[in-house]
Amino acid sequence: MSTFPKTARNRVKRLPKRAAYETETIYKILDEALICHVGIAHDNQPFVIPTIHARRGDTLLLHGATTSRLLQHIQAGNPICVATTLLDGLVVARGIFHNSMNYRSVVLFGVGRVLAEDEKYAALHALTERLMPGRWDDARLPSKKELKATMIIEMPIESATAKIRAGGPKDDAEDYAGDWWAGVIPIQQKFLAPQKDPKLEKEIPVPSYLKTYKR
Repeated sequence: MSTFPKTARNRVKRLPKRAAYETETIYKILDEALICHVGIAHDNQPFVIPTIHARRGDTLLLHGATTSRLLQHIQAGNPICVATTLLDGLVVARGIFHNSMNYRSVVLFGVGRVLAEDEKYAALHALTERLMPGRWDDARLPSKKELKATMIIEMPIESATAKIRAGGPKDDAEDYAGDWWAGVIPIQQKFLAPQKDPKLEKEIPVPSYLKTYKR
């Protein structure tokens, strides 16, 4: 199994036992997450911007309007940090200090490049199919005007780490005899039945890939 080397940039310093550097673990979390947050520093002001992402091999795809401050920052060759988190449960401990959450998180580091016009189509296909598998062949495809207004960044994943917490509370030894309930409240992401657009003029059936949508 391949791993990302531990460096000063990606090494987990607090609770290092929760860290994972294996590519398979990191990519699995990244692929399951629907949204990521991109951190940049612009004119001595930090910004964290939520956006949609897709992994293509060992690269991350980000897209937005050509006027996007985030994408222009990346286009200029500045390094970025990308983070995403999946929340799995609330950990209820006997002592307030030990309340926690079960989670799977990933932090990535890299420098992106702007894709050329002839590369955009394939990248948009990857972004669409990653979010809604089957939709690319069941919708109007991007026009030349739309492609021109869209900037897509491809960032080679140069450095990454995952941090994971699972299991029950970890209380102080003297608290286990106390009369306080302790445990975990599991959290699951649930997708409900599709709701049709009120402007849908025809009785078009819901595509099967949307009826059974899950991650």
